[in-house]
Amino acid sequence: MYLYFLRHGEADWPNWKKSDDERPLTKRGKKEMHEVAKFLARIKARPALIVTSLLPRAWQTAEIAAEHLKVKCQTDKLLAPGFGLNHLKRLFEKYPEKSLMVVGHEPSFTETISALTGATLKLSKAGVALVDVDLASRNGKLLWLLPPKIMKK
Repeated sequence: MYLYFLRHGEADWPNWKKSDDERPLTKRGKKEMHEVAKFLARIKARPALIVTSLLPRAWQTAEIAAEHLKVKCQTDKLLAPGFGLNHLKRLFEKYPEKSLMVVGHEPSFTETISALTGATLKLSKAGVALVDVDLASRNGKLLWLLPPKIMKK
């Protein structure tokens, strides 16, 4: 299974007074996500489905990606902060597609990718990693890791 990990875009609001769980993307975060999603469409990234965390910054990111990649998008509480290797079995059972994009948070994604592949990495905001996952062993091979600055025009 090909598993795309897409970290949500910028959601840093210096004077934010509400719960962290309510932070939306910034204007810059939305712009950057459109650039990233256009790049993914140009390189023909082909997830069958996008599954995202329920938090606004993640589902806004997922909706932008879905628009450019022309795929369906849905939310799932499995991708809440704290997502990890132990959630993968349930994720794969719920979504048996051969190619899936998940949208979520740090440090969960970096830790999960590292656990799958043995790679030492850091997934940037608006960054994308593609992992080829062996469902039987739950081991993976990191095919690529792209920070947003590579994907901009």
